[in-house]
Amino acid sequence: MIDMKYRSDEREIMDDFTLEGDRLRVNLDILASINKWLGGNQISLQGIQELLHAYPVGRKFVIADLGCGNGDMLRKVSKLGDQLGFQFTLIGIDANPDTINYAKELSTEFKNISYMQMNIFSKEFDEITYDIALSTLFLHHLKDEEIIGKLNQLNKNARIGIIVNDLHRSQLAYFLFSIVSFFINNKIIRNDGLVSIRRGFKKQELINFSNQLNAKSDIGWRWAFRYQWIMKTKI
Repeated sequence: MIDMKYRSDEREIMDDFTLEGDRLRVNLDILASINKWLGGNQISLQGIQELLHAYPVGRKFVIADLGCGNGDMLRKVSKLGDQLGFQFTLIGIDANPDTINYAKELSTEFKNISYMQMNIFSKEFDEITYDIALSTLFLHHLKDEEIIGKLNQLNKNARIGIIVNDLHRSQLAYFLFSIVSFFINNKIIRNDGLVSIRRGFKKQELINFSNQLNAKSDIGWRWAFRYQWIMKTKI
C-alpha cells in the first residue's frame, strides 16, 4: 500500500525540459491517447462550455492552455469553438522548446492556434492576458506553494475564468494504473503515471487553495479519478 495522505514531491521524467526528439514525441502522443481513452479531454471541454454558456454566439474569446503538450487539447477546443459558434484565439504554452515545435507541426491546419515556448514563472508569462486559462493535468506538476501563487496570477489575468482538470490522489487509482501499466511498453509512461497520481490532489486540498482566491469555485469529482475545478474570476 502506498501512503496517499500527502502529495509527493517526486519529479516526473517528462518534467525535464531538455527532453527532445522521438523519445519526447512518442511519450506526448501516448499521454494524449490515454487522456482520450479515459475521457479526460471532455472534462476540460465541458468546463469551457460552463464558463461560456451565457455568452452570445459569435463572441470572440482568448484561451491559454498551460503545459499544452502536443497541442491535442487545443485542437479539440478549436473544434468545440466551431460547434458552439464562438471565435476562439488559442495559445499553447510549454517550457520545452521541442514540445512546442511538435505541437506546431501537428496544428498546421488550425489557424487560430499559436504556441509559445515559455516558463509560466517568467515575467513574460505574467504579462499575458486571456479570457480563460486552461490547466489540464498540469497543476499537479507544481508544489503547493507554487500553486497558490500561480493561481492568484491566473485569477488576475483571466477575464472570465480558470479551468483545472487534474488527478485525484487515491489508493484505488494507483492500484488500477499499476495493473494497466503492465500493458504499456513504455518506461516513462509507467513511471510518470504512478508519480503523477502520487502528486495529485484530495478534494479538501483544492478547497483550501480555493479559499485563498477571490473567485467563485466549483469543484467536482469526475471519471477517471479526476477533479474538475472551475473558477469564475468575473464575479
